Amino acid sequence: MPDNATLPCYRDTVRAEWVDYNGHLRDAFYMLIFSFATDALIDVIGLSDSVRKERGRSIYTLEAHINYLHEIKEGAQVRVDMRVLGHDAKRLHLYLEMFADDGVEPVAAGEQMLLHVDTGGPRAVAFDPDVEARVQALAQAHTVLPAARFAGRVIGLPVKAPRN
Repeated sequence: MPDNATLPCYRDTVRAEWVDYNGHLRDAFYMLIFSFATDALIDVIGLSDSVRKERGRSIYTLEAHINYLHEIKEGAQVRVDMRVLGHDAKRLHLYLEMFADDGVEPVAAGEQMLLHVDTGGPRAVAFDPDVEARVQALAQAHTVLPAARFAGRVIGLPVKAPRN
């Protein structure tokens, strides 16, 4: 298994302003927590705030999917584990699982497709060599992990054949 240095995670606490009328974390705030986690991963691959400003580079989210698996409440301690499912010269496909308190089953799972950009355009550009090396190292370390249980899901209802 990869060591902790190659298994990025993000931690936070469910805040009162994130909770809905049912006492549960609002659906939009699952994405906020995943977004904060992605920011942490961006730092891990070498694109800290200072590097982004110096190089005129950033990461944009192209697509995101969330699976809401269990509700969580105000005050819950959350942990988001992240892994790289795939990458190419300009993009990262991430898988994220959110856990509450000391739980071993995820309360949410998400996928994101991220794009590396030159902010002067903005336009898509290849990762700089140092960032690409970190992405490759993470992706390689993550190949030994079990399959991402909630990755690749498609939303929709079965299409019924019309009646004659």
